[in-house]
Amino acid sequence: MQQLFTIIFFTIFCFPSFSQTVRIGEIRNEATGENIPGATITYKDSSQSLVSDEHGRFSIYPSEKQSLLITAIGFKEKEYIIGAKDRFIILLSPLQKELDAVVITGTMRAVRKSESPIAVEVYTPQFLKKNPSPSIFESLQNVNGVRPQLNCSVCNTGDIHINGLEGPYTMVTIDGMPIVSSLASVYGLFGIPTQLIDRIEIVKGPASGLYGSEAIGGMINIITKSPEKAPLFTGNVMTTNWLEHTVDLGTKFKVGNKAVSLLGINYYNYLNPLDKNNDQFTDVTLQHRISIFNKLSFIRKKNRVATLAGRYFTENRWGGEMRWNKSFSGTDSIYGETISTKRWELIGNYQLPIKEKMMFSFSTTGHKQNSYYGSIPYFGKQRIAFGQLTWDKQAGASHNLLLGSAVRYNFYDDNSTATLDTLSGNNHPDKYIIPGIFVQDEWKLNESHSLLSGLRYDYHPIHKSIITPRLAWKWTMKNKQVFRLNAGTGFRVVSLFTEEHAALTGARAVEIKESLNPEKSFNINLNYSKYFAFKGVTLNIDASTWYSHFSNQIIPDYDTDPNKIIYENLKGYSASKGVTLNLELNIGHRFKSLFGATVQDVSKVEKDDAGKRIKTLPVLTEKWSGTWALTYVFPGAGITIDYTGNMYGPMRLPLLSAIDPRPGFSPVWSIQNIQVTKRFNKSVEFYGGVKNLLNWTPAKNTPFIIARSNDPFDKNVQYDGNGKILATPDNPYALSFDPTYVYAPNQGIRLFLGFRTTLK
Repeated sequence: MQQLFTIIFFTIFCFPSFSQTVRIGEIRNEATGENIPGATITYKDSSQSLVSDEHGRFSIYPSEKQSLLITAIGFKEKEYIIGAKDRFIILLSPLQKELDAVVITGTMRAVRKSESPIAVEVYTPQFLKKNPSPSIFESLQNVNGVRPQLNCSVCNTGDIHINGLEGPYTMVTIDGMPIVSSLASVYGLFGIPTQLIDRIEIVKGPASGLYGSEAIGGMINIITKSPEKAPLFTGNVMTTNWLEHTVDLGTKFKVGNKAVSLLGINYYNYLNPLDKNNDQFTDVTLQHRISIFNKLSFIRKKNRVATLAGRYFTENRWGGEMRWNKSFSGTDSIYGETISTKRWELIGNYQLPIKEKMMFSFSTTGHKQNSYYGSIPYFGKQRIAFGQLTWDKQAGASHNLLLGSAVRYNFYDDNSTATLDTLSGNNHPDKYIIPGIFVQDEWKLNESHSLLSGLRYDYHPIHKSIITPRLAWKWTMKNKQVFRLNAGTGFRVVSLFTEEHAALTGARAVEIKESLNPEKSFNINLNYSKYFAFKGVTLNIDASTWYSHFSNQIIPDYDTDPNKIIYENLKGYSASKGVTLNLELNIGHRFKSLFGATVQDVSKVEKDDAGKRIKTLPVLTEKWSGTWALTYVFPGAGITIDYTGNMYGPMRLPLLSAIDPRPGFSPVWSIQNIQVTKRFNKSVEFYGGVKNLLNWTPAKNTPFIIARSNDPFDKNVQYDGNGKILATPDNPYALSFDPTYVYAPNQGIRLFLGFRTTLK
């Protein structure tokens, strides 16, 4: 009887175990073949999950057609259906942010990041999602060494600083074409549909040797998705408790049998005036904009490239006194700044139907702006046409040549003195054509060393011949260590009224002392990168040190006369030097972190009347800065937590007089954000969080931000015989109205909530 009970017990409780086949799975990196420890394996039909061991292995007892969802930080998620095999291998594809992402910005050729002789930083949509924002301008605040700078408290115009250099030194392109420049530099980074962005590539240091004027300090290249590879539909809707509403949509569809279209729409609405710092002015400019982007990719023989993209952008914004409405536009009773912008862009790439790899690229833009800064009207329009032909030629086993010719046409007209012929008194639009040619040679010396050399020649109708050489050396060592040494020159043709917003606002008069020559620069940059991997922990180190020397630099002088902004070529030189460090740390494929720090010294040096060198710091340039982005994933629950932030050291601020009571330097300040994302399936996720957790604004550290906000038209300002402002009981600090004392957003803490969907 006892033996019978033993047989029955084993039959009931043990037979099911023997009836199931144990299956051993192994997860590997598709690119390198390395095992992936700490990956999460989730049963699709339940919430049960397990984690791969240190060898990337796991054991399960599924039915033959059990479906699994595999996730790991730094890799694309993958759905896998188990077959009849007892052992199987699952390959995960690394995300583009990994070491071997393909980049094109540094050399105009598609190469792996690890092989590029130029240091290129790559930021993917996954990075942008960590701190969702209504524009690329705001999204870049978490990139180390890159700082979005607001230039006006009233209308919130801004630009992008790289390594302490002002916005006009940064070239912004879309798919490699110079779209955002001059008049559009203030608004061009708004309204780009983020659902269409494949990646953002950033080069710090001069790129004029390939891209010409404006690429003197750095370059931001926004690369859009390929229509063939884009999802069928993507959508992102976000709102905040400040009543900011953002809609970003993208979809693709076939156009006949020969083309695929990628359509994107970006809509932003903020029409809720708030004055939380109690200065009777709007804290944030009210904005209403829509941007439509469409990219066509044509199917050709031998996979030759042919794309055509267009964007239309329209925006209305205003800021000013809380009592302002449209009836006060252009009057001197209640102050407001109104800006109406309409802009179109066309971009094309066409690979010639010949054996050689030759590409013709072009872009053309039209920009129209009608605005009032108080009672001062500003009406400007600009048209730019750019064409470029490149020949990518392999010369032997070790040389790769890139030959190119380019031409740029620029038309600019406005109602200011910028286009006024002082002799005749007639309007004289600024029109010029800059042709250029360039050559580049990438020479692979051996397995460890490569050398890039390049030279560009441009001809300006006024400034004549401009030559910009570049040189880059790359040394690949063992254990995934890489040294890069880059040196080169840059140049920039300046148009003050299209770049210097301060020339249009406030009460300061503009004085141009001389005919301005093009700015020139020399830069040298040393970059070191190292990749570590050990038992589920990966660490990527990227460090750089640089020195940039500028001659003929044009720096607005706010100090000589508080009533004027004086422009002239610097009678000396200016320099930017510093070090920057980026760390990317992944632990167990659940925790991912990005840390960045930059320490820099930016200054200008001039000789006084006695011949003594005087060193001064430019305004709105921080000594140091730091950024971070921490991510932790709970795969079983489908929850991701992101904590992002930045911190900036003191920067000199533009004061109006010696007795201006506002601080001459900003304090150390930080903007921090937290976000929680809940993913329900591969197609739907909700997210929400808090922006500016510390509720920090510059108003907390100064008696006022906008000078003379109670008298924005300076009706009660008194002057002496030399035109200088007098201190009076009504104006004890001898100030005039000025909204340019701004170094950080005036927007405090706010909640946000959003929804994303993707259909493959």
